[in-house]
Amino acid sequence: MLLILLGGALVTKTDSGMGCGRNWPDCNGNLIPREITAEVLIEFSHRLVTGVVGILIVVLAVWAWRKFGHVRETKFLAFMAVFFLVLQALIGAAQVLWGQGDFILALHFGISLLSFAAVLLLTLLIFEVDRKFDADRVQIGRTLKYHTLGVALYSYVVVYTGALVRHTESSLICSDWPLCRNDQFALPGNMYEWVQMGHRFAAALIVIWLGVIALHAYRHYRDQRVIYWGWIIAFIIVLLQATTGMLVVLTKLNLAVALLHSLLISMLFGLLCYMVLLVSRSKFIKSK
Repeated sequence: MLLILLGGALVTKTDSGMGCGRNWPDCNGNLIPREITAEVLIEFSHRLVTGVVGILIVVLAVWAWRKFGHVRETKFLAFMAVFFLVLQALIGAAQVLWGQGDFILALHFGISLLSFAAVLLLTLLIFEVDRKFDADRVQIGRTLKYHTLGVALYSYVVVYTGALVRHTESSLICSDWPLCRNDQFALPGNMYEWVQMGHRFAAALIVIWLGVIALHAYRHYRDQRVIYWGWIIAFIIVLLQATTGMLVVLTKLNLAVALLHSLLISMLFGLLCYMVLLVSRSKFIKSK
């Protein structure tokens, strides 16, 4: 699933979406492309990986359903993994065959993220990570529960705005950081600047929010290591995410930095989904 996420990001960042022309599932009229260019190789490889992983996820979902169906979340996660993988594949196919608007295309990465998160949580259930880290006995207070659910939902907004920056080609519309133009403080002057600066504002807010949650966990949950370390790691990841976002602009879309940016948001979203899972299982306590 990480390969699918990074492969999709690579397709977009290298403008390889039309590497196979307006053909799907074949590539330029052939099941296996005859003429190999960089764009064809990137797009065809992404399709191939998506197809293979799709089969593996269906197998995993059915197997997990049968072997771990007694675990409360298994059936839901198995369905989500398959459903969102198929949905993102259909959106990708629709883009190739008919073209889609930027605001629809921005959903593509986010939908893939949901499937990735479902597979990640299934993996954690199958390997019984909860028992290894005493996560099956966590106690989470009302304040942290609201923070967890809120920041997890909000992270999806940040993901969407980031994808919108990429698909509207707004990445370098603002050549400076943190302001659009460091020599002046002014409102964005066009849609592209609004998209870019809107994403920067959304990203800054989630950094602050996760910092607040990490501080709360430090003060109240040091005795529950899965909660304590979960939020500390989330804050570290979001700091790295913000740093790579800055470097994407300053390095003028360096490909390695841009892919690392996508990898970090995938890691963060997966971790936040796991924290939501812990909230859904935790015993209610009024304090903290």
